Amino acid sequence: MKAGNDSNGTGGSRASGSRASGAGGSRAGGDGASAASGSGAASGAGAGSSGVRLRLARQARGFSQQQLAGMATVSRQAVSAVEAGHSDPSLRVALAVARALGTTVEELFGPGELPPPVDAWLVAPLGEDAARVTLAPMGDAFVALPLAGATASAAGFLPAGGVAEQSAPSQPVPGQPVPGQPVPGQPVPGQPVPGQPVPGQPGPGQSGPPFRQARKIRPIGPPRPTLVLAGCDPAMPLIETPLALLDPPIAFSWWPCGSQEALELAADKLVHVAGAHLRGASGEYNTGPARELLRRQGADVVGFCSWREGLLLPTALAGQVADLGDVVRRGLRLVNRETGSEARRVLDRELARLGIGAAQISGYSTQAAGHLQVAASIAAGLADVGVASEPAALAFGLAFVPLAAEHFDLVIPADQAGCREVQGLLKVLSSRWLLDQLASLPGYDPARCGEHVASL
Repeated sequence: MKAGNDSNGTGGSRASGSRASGAGGSRAGGDGASAASGSGAASGAGAGSSGVRLRLARQARGFSQQQLAGMATVSRQAVSAVEAGHSDPSLRVALAVARALGTTVEELFGPGELPPPVDAWLVAPLGEDAARVTLAPMGDAFVALPLAGATASAAGFLPAGGVAEQSAPSQPVPGQPVPGQPVPGQPVPGQPVPGQPVPGQPGPGQSGPPFRQARKIRPIGPPRPTLVLAGCDPAMPLIETPLALLDPPIAFSWWPCGSQEALELAADKLVHVAGAHLRGASGEYNTGPARELLRRQGADVVGFCSWREGLLLPTALAGQVADLGDVVRRGLRLVNRETGSEARRVLDRELARLGIGAAQISGYSTQAAGHLQVAASIAAGLADVGVASEPAALAFGLAFVPLAAEHFDLVIPADQAGCREVQGLLKVLSSRWLLDQLASLPGYDPARCGEHVASL
C-alpha cells in the first residue's frame, strides 16, 4: 500500500510537476531502452503522457520501480525510462508491466488524444463553452443532456441492497431469559458496565463518534463486494464507473458527510475509506486530523483532488460582497454546513478573524448536507450566501469569493489497505477515464489523484 522509495529518487515527486515532462522522448528497443532521437514528435508526447500514467499506477499500488521491474521481469532502467518520458516501451515491456499492475496496455500506454467531436441534439440550452454534458447515442444521432444546476448530480432513488427487518415481539419461555430483559447478576446488553469503556463511546476526557447499533437486514439479492467511501466531495461517485469495469467488478457506495464524520466512521471500521479536507492545527491538510483519529490502527493518505472553498452568492450580488463583514452589513441569510465539516470550520475561522459572532449571521444554525446542497439552496432563493467549493458554485452558475485552497484526500486505515475493495480503488485512481472526468469538472485540479501523500 505504501509507495516505496524509487531508486532514482522520483517516487516522491508531485504528479503536477511530472505531467509536463517528457516532451522529447525516444523509441525503445530491446528491453525498452535504446534512444533514437529524430522526427518522432508523436512518440515523445506519447512517452511523456504514458510515463505519467505508469508512474501514478505504480505509486497507487505501492510499488517501487525496482519492485515493479521484478514482477514484470524487465529492467528497472526500462521502467525508469518510460516514467521519465525518455522512451516508449517495447511491446514485451508494455504487456509485462500492464499485467503486473493488473491493468491493460491501452489504459497505460494508449493514445491520450480525445475522440473527434460529434454533432449532438441538445435536450436543453447549454451555458458557456466547455460545458459538461451526458452524451448518448439516439438511433443514428447523438443527444446531449447538460450537466449543470440540478442535473449536475443524481437526484433519483438509489437501488437498495437490503431491507431492515422488523423486530417482532416474542413470547417468553418459562425458565429462559427474556431477550431485552436484564438477567440478575449479568450485564445488560447495550448498557454500560461500571468501570468498563462503552464500545463506540468516548472514554473520560475524550471525544468520539456516537454509539453504533446492529440490526437484522434482509438482503435484496446476494451481497457483493462493495467499496464503502465516506466524505463530502460530490466527485467521488465518479469512482463507481471504473470500479464496475474491473475483473471481477466492485460495487460502490458513497456515504455523503462532513470530513470529521468520515474519519470517525473509518476509525470505527464502518467504511473502507474516508474522504477528508480538514486543516490541522499546524495548517497542513488531513494528516494531522487523520493521525489523531486513526492513531491506533494507522493509515495511508492518498491524494484525490484540490479546489478552492469560499462564499457562494447569487450573480446579482457579484462584486458587492467581499467578505463576511459585507454579509452582516447587508443582512444576508446564510445556509450553513453541519458541525465537523471543513466548510463550517472555514466559516468559523473567517468569523473569528473578523471578530464577528455567530449570532450576528442570519441562518447560522441551518445545516445543508454537502457542497451541492449549499449551492442548490442559494440558486433556489432559499438563502443568500453559503460556504462551499468553487466547483459547486460553477455548476449552479453562482458568484464565488475564495476564502481557502483545499486539498481533498482519501484516508485509508491500515487494516483496510489489503482488502479487495481498497486495492480496486487504488487501481482506478490512476485510470485515464477518472483523471479526464475530474479534469472536465470546472474548478477541480486532479494533479494529486492517486499520489501517495503520507503514512500515519
